[in-house]
Amino acid sequence: MKVVFMGTPKFSVKTLEELNKRYEIVGVFTNKDKPFGRKQIVSFSEVKKAAIELGLKVFQPLKLKEEEVEIIKNLAPDFIVVVAYGKILPKEVLSIPKYGCFNVHASLLPKYRGASPIQSSIINCEEKTGISIIKMTENLDDGDIYKKIETSIGIDETYEELSQKLEPLGAAAVCEVLEEVLKGEEKVEKQNEEEATYVYKITKEMGKIDFNLDNLKVHKRVCGFSPWPSAYCFLNGKMLKICKSRI
Repeated sequence: MKVVFMGTPKFSVKTLEELNKRYEIVGVFTNKDKPFGRKQIVSFSEVKKAAIELGLKVFQPLKLKEEEVEIIKNLAPDFIVVVAYGKILPKEVLSIPKYGCFNVHASLLPKYRGASPIQSSIINCEEKTGISIIKMTENLDDGDIYKKIETSIGIDETYEELSQKLEPLGAAAVCEVLEEVLKGEEKVEKQNEEEATYVYKITKEMGKIDFNLDNLKVHKRVCGFSPWPSAYCFLNGKMLKICKSRI
């Protein structure tokens, strides 16, 4: 079975590695290299680093237009698997794979559709979250759910820690879904649109702490913004980063 993989951050890497053990990865799509840090040194995405180590072919289009659609068609994938790629797939791409495009989303859909489900679940003081594997549509994270995996959120669990916990859950879940689809044993659940919520990209400015909030909400913001963009406040006219807190 041929798979095209699309992803960018570290959260995507475990899924790529697990898929590579089971299927033929015919192409890896990730975001463009970009400058990082004060010295603006150009760096690869974590997915590109992993793909190179695995000897896989990497594509880094700015957008998925006609030329890229033809490339994907020529790769002739049976599946496209997407994990935090950072781009919306057009219908021309969604229609290419034989069995469809599947997305690993880090929330219990339909809650927390969008760009920051892990951070937002912590910031909003949720006690649980998880992984949803959906078949992708043209709309944002509204596809049918093929599998859900639930896990708890610890009182002091940070964004980084929760991400690390969810990574292997997502990798295992999507591999199970692909096998179920191939065997015709998939179980499909429609999303309830009335329960849908949306979250957006985290910005640095969001890290500023409002100490008028109650203790739990302040604490959860410190956790949710760790390690990036980092919670902060101003003390005697100077910015103070808050790396850790406790109730």
